[in-house]
Amino acid sequence: MSLQPTTIVPRPRAYVWLARLRTLVLAMLTIAVAAAGIGFLAFLSQLREAEAKPDRKADGIVVLTGGSSRVSDAMELLAAGYGKRLLISGVHPASAASDISRSLSDHQSFLNCCVDLDHSAVNTRSNAEQARLWAHERGFHSVIVVTSNYHMPRAIVEFSHAMPDVVLVPYAVVGEKWRDEPWWANSTTMRIVLSEYLKYVAAEVRVRLAALGLDFAPEMSEQPGVLSRRPATAQAN
Repeated sequence: MSLQPTTIVPRPRAYVWLARLRTLVLAMLTIAVAAAGIGFLAFLSQLREAEAKPDRKADGIVVLTGGSSRVSDAMELLAAGYGKRLLISGVHPASAASDISRSLSDHQSFLNCCVDLDHSAVNTRSNAEQARLWAHERGFHSVIVVTSNYHMPRAIVEFSHAMPDVVLVPYAVVGEKWRDEPWWANSTTMRIVLSEYLKYVAAEVRVRLAALGLDFAPEMSEQPGVLSRRPATAQAN
């Protein structure tokens, strides 16, 4: 019995390209997931688990509102002589100096002489922009940045981009929930950390693109009067 030769039917070209495309997509997804995982671990490594006083003094102190005990911790740094003046950035437009005075009665003397309020900032980027105007106006060359530990990486990215000529000294405030249990053990804290990581990545990407001249979200204009003033040495509104 003679054997008939087997005829090999070539696969359609479209099928071959589809298989290659699927392989490429899977490879890209694998790389993206790995990069995201490594980036997240790097982000977590920047988060302090305990508060520590700054290792040096600075010309000024900037605290970003939005987290518990941030302002009170910044006031304690001011009272301890870590800076000459304090800028509280992101104060609600309806809040006045008197509202802050009631919650910080122990530091009334500093509120009257050495504290400025910024009502213009609405996010971390505008916090950095207002801090830049404040520091340059005051002639400050170093600033202690006070914010929550999970927020500090993104704050430093924005502040470094906005004011590269100013030395930044981070002071991370650690909340009670963070101290009481691991961040992954509390659903609220976990959501905050994951959300903050995504915002941090977005800020890093935007800043790096801006360094290449690709700024798709130009900064707000520098208009005079971003910090309203009182006739005395203090500024508030």
